[in-house]
Amino acid sequence: MERGAAAVTGRPAGRAEVGLRDRKKQETRDRLAHVATLMFIERGFEAVTIAEIAEAADVSKMTVTNYFPLKEDLVFDAFEGVVDSLARVVRERRPGEPVLHALRHAFLTSLDEPHPLNGRCTPGFARLVHDSPRLRAREREIDEQREEALAAALTEATGSSPDDPVPGLNAAQLAAVHRFLVRRVRKTIRDGLREEEVRDRAERLARTAFDALEPVLGTYCPGPAA
Repeated sequence: MERGAAAVTGRPAGRAEVGLRDRKKQETRDRLAHVATLMFIERGFEAVTIAEIAEAADVSKMTVTNYFPLKEDLVFDAFEGVVDSLARVVRERRPGEPVLHALRHAFLTSLDEPHPLNGRCTPGFARLVHDSPRLRAREREIDEQREEALAAALTEATGSSPDDPVPGLNAAQLAAVHRFLVRRVRKTIRDGLREEEVRDRAERLARTAFDALEPVLGTYCPGPAA
């Protein structure tokens, strides 16, 4: 039974208590993901069990599965931010800015550090995902969800009807660029390139990739006027 202000007074917990509880839950979630990912990198994703993760994190097996029903999401613990990453760029772009230009700017300005848009990560993480069929499959699912979220954002931004195929077709092209760039960035990391080389190659490749879409999508869906 839960103890605390609600149990003692019979009143709902105050905002401060709710905020503290949420922070503790997030701290637990972050710690589980961190411990599990280090174990996966050391031994391989398939070789590590949930029970071993629970023991290493000093929690019960049920606690791990309550926070992460999918074992794969111990690695992709920030997947909700990844799913929303392209759609968020559409929602937050500057007035009058076409979607393609906004996505190009967002990708290029993200390259100085790891970010949901760009694929930068540690060599251990890059090898971990590449070497596990289950993790690659889960990442494809997340990519599909990200594309769907982008299509929904484009549908809303253009005022299109739900059965209009154009936002979905354009979302597929734009999301494909990001999938391609992330894979190439991860490969340069696995190949052992220095961080500055990874960044420089990613920038050059991104400019080429986005420029290839310019004739088709360069003026598509400009942001609303201020």
